[in-house]
Amino acid sequence: MTQPTATETPREVISVRHVWAGYDHEPVLEDINLSVGELDFIGLIGPNGGGKTTLLKVLLGLLPPMRGEVRVMGQSVQEGLHHIGYVPQAVELDRDFPIKVWHVARMGRLGKCGLLQRYTAKDDKIVAEALRSVEMLDLRDRPIGELSGGQRQRVYIARALAKEPTILLLDEAMASVDPQVSASIYDLLSQLNERITILMISHDMTAISSHVKTVGCLNRRLFYHGGEHLTPEMLELAYRCPIELIAHGVPHRVFPKHDVEEARR
Repeated sequence: MTQPTATETPREVISVRHVWAGYDHEPVLEDINLSVGELDFIGLIGPNGGGKTTLLKVLLGLLPPMRGEVRVMGQSVQEGLHHIGYVPQAVELDRDFPIKVWHVARMGRLGKCGLLQRYTAKDDKIVAEALRSVEMLDLRDRPIGELSGGQRQRVYIARALAKEPTILLLDEAMASVDPQVSASIYDLLSQLNERITILMISHDMTAISSHVKTVGCLNRRLFYHGGEHLTPEMLELAYRCPIELIAHGVPHRVFPKHDVEEARR
């Protein structure tokens, strides 16, 4: 993938225009507008129940919008879905379930080779490269139940990469790993961002604002201006109350000087 120069406008890979979405005719997302450019690394934060996972469901074609339009690589969601890799929130699993790292990662090829088709040498090469890129190839024969939470998340990222995506979506991917492991996975994502567009959602505003290129807030409505800083104005609009950022030994971007009255004007 060719990286755009400073004078070029990045190609739009995801377009969300005036989208409303929800469940049982009750909207959770209201008038969402978002343009994701090629090789963006966007982090969206927001409170529980604010619609973060709902937005990913819309982008994955799992929830049709009530109103508005979503395009992926200029196509409908259904047509563009093969461009997207997805990494879910870390979940506990049955540690006795007999499946190895290699087979979990290889699941990412199902959409390419078909459910009842045999895996090919090309598939195996792509899976091996995906595991290598997340530093898990040496553990390919290890049962996934024996891995740490951080190692499992790397395998899930490899499974998404095995799909050969243009876009990577992550849903609270660091929620169940400790800060040190989380930092190493963010470093991995920064390397992947050299060739893949990334959109991730999280409730951890300190960590996410330290690693992504741009950041926004989502709480039914989206507050996103394509900037790298979280501003007090954005946080108060999203969380609907004053927010004080406290960090405990985690590198983070300090809020820039922000004139609330000027921003409101």
